[in-house]
Amino acid sequence: MIILDVAKIFIPTIAAFSIGMILAPFIIDFLYAHKLWKKKSGNKGSITGGGTPIFDKLHKEKDTGTPRMGGVVVWFSVVLTVILFVLTGLLFPETLGEKLNFLSRNQTWIPFVTLIVGAVLGLIDDILVVSDRGGYVGGGLSLLKVRVPVVAFVGLLIGAWFFYKLGVDSISIPFNGDISLGLLFIPFFSLVMVAVFSGGVIDGLDGLSGGVFASIFFSYAIIAFFQNQIDLAAFSAVVAGATLAFLWFNIPPARFYMTETGMIALTMCLTVVAFLTEQVAVLPIIAFPLFLSSGSVIIQVLSKKLRKGKKVFLVAPIHHHFEALGWPSYKVTMRFWIVTIICSIFGVVTALVGTL
Repeated sequence: MIILDVAKIFIPTIAAFSIGMILAPFIIDFLYAHKLWKKKSGNKGSITGGGTPIFDKLHKEKDTGTPRMGGVVVWFSVVLTVILFVLTGLLFPETLGEKLNFLSRNQTWIPFVTLIVGAVLGLIDDILVVSDRGGYVGGGLSLLKVRVPVVAFVGLLIGAWFFYKLGVDSISIPFNGDISLGLLFIPFFSLVMVAVFSGGVIDGLDGLSGGVFASIFFSYAIIAFFQNQIDLAAFSAVVAGATLAFLWFNIPPARFYMTETGMIALTMCLTVVAFLTEQVAVLPIIAFPLFLSSGSVIIQVLSKKLRKGKKVFLVAPIHHHFEALGWPSYKVTMRFWIVTIICSIFGVVTALVGTL
């Protein structure tokens, strides 16, 4: 039985990676042919409303010459993988093909739909950015007026589903048991989703976001596997596999960037996976680089507002700070990968041992 479970995880994962590797060159050609990149460098108007001179100096050429929407490779590969194994199960019932179908109502429908919703929202933003249209300078949907409220609203809807349909109203704390939140579980779910979404600022260096998210989703695949949530383990591993295919073309020099269509999809989906495994408490450990990146932005903004323009970092998020200090971008990226792997191991062990 365990061999079948392992096969159910790794065969779809390999399929997702393979599909991504096949799709990516066609997507890359399309993006370059239509010049789907930012027309102006910088991040003005996103949070602080100010310019980004240090960022512009570090990334001006690549920021306006490298296509966006690379995240399409990730979520489209996942969608095609899901369809592939659903059809295989329908066409070949009572066979291994049916057993490999990991789309189930009680484990994977919610994260799968969430992935698609996030992908569509992000794709709209990316299209507006490359066409230099939208809610602020540089194009795209306004962060504070559109993207954050939509993510928060989706979080409320899914939180309500967990509370009313699944009967979930508590969170599990390793080594300490469950803490009941009652009706507050719904806004808590939304808050966590927004917090994880804010970690999307990590998508700033070649290869950085792909390596980090692949490690995070593989971690939750391991947790789900040991909880006997095999479908969820397979889905998480499939997302990781598709992300690795994206990473193949995103390592320096990047052929494209993940941007919002990938980041919103992955962060929202990750939140749902964390709650489904009842291991949201270890999310700050496993996904530490995400919270470190978003936390550095918050610290920078507060410092500039409360200390009359004084900054804590040369530039935020923190990975750009290390660049500004003189670290080569590939060194920053690979060190973030190492940190993510260590944090993932620690988080997985904490989750598994803490529930014994």
